Formats: sequence, C-alpha cells, structure tokens
Amino acid sequence: MIDHLGASGRGAFVDATEVRVRRPAADTVDRDRFVSGKSKQNAIKTMVVTDLEGRVLFCGATRPGSVADITQARDSGLTGLLAEAHGVQVLADAGYQGLGLETRGAVVTPPHKFRKNPPP
Repeated sequence: MIDHLGASGRGAFVDATEVRVRRPAADTVDRDRFVSGKSKQNAIKTMVVTDLEGRVLFCGATRPGSVADITQARDSGLTGLLAEAHGVQVLADAGYQGLGLETRGAVVTPPHKFRKNPPP
C-alpha cells in the first residue's frame, strides 16, 4: 500500500464502516461491546483505506461496533505503516483526529471545532 501511494504521489482515504448485526445471545460474554456509540445499534466495524479511484489498499480486521475509529487504526498497524512513509497523504474524518501526529503528518483530518467555553 505505502509503495503504491509513494510511487504515484497520490493520496488516499481512510474510514471505518459499520454494518448492523443481530444482537448476540443473552448469555454471550461481552454482549454490550457490539453496541455502536454512533448509531446506538448492534454493529461490527471494518476500517478501509482506498486510493482516490476507490481501489482498496488496506483493510483492517472486523471489530465490534464499540471500537473507536482511531483505536481500530492503531490496532491494525496502520499508524506504523504511515509513520514510515514519506510523501504519502491520507484524508480522514474527525474520528481520526490526533493520528496526524502519530504518522508524521501523513493523516490529514479536519481541525478541532472551536469551543466557546472550553472545559477547565
């Protein structure tokens, strides 16, 4: 993936997608882990990196819906791959804020929202 992006000088997109699943049985261990904080439904998530033409370059493991996008990127090893890359730019949504520092600027996210009254 990194060689492809570095050689072409092109960017990529990263995002996680959620798919609704049936609720695990009542006696299942960690039953609540499948509840997504975003959709408030039972779900599983998969993180995907595509190039600008939509070709899949990297696909992370499928995880329970309660896992945050940035955690899924870290656990899949994507941050390590991107930290070693030079000249690679990956566009991401706000769920990946902070990943730019871990990848030496390879991941670009929208800026944090301005808060009128920040917490103390």
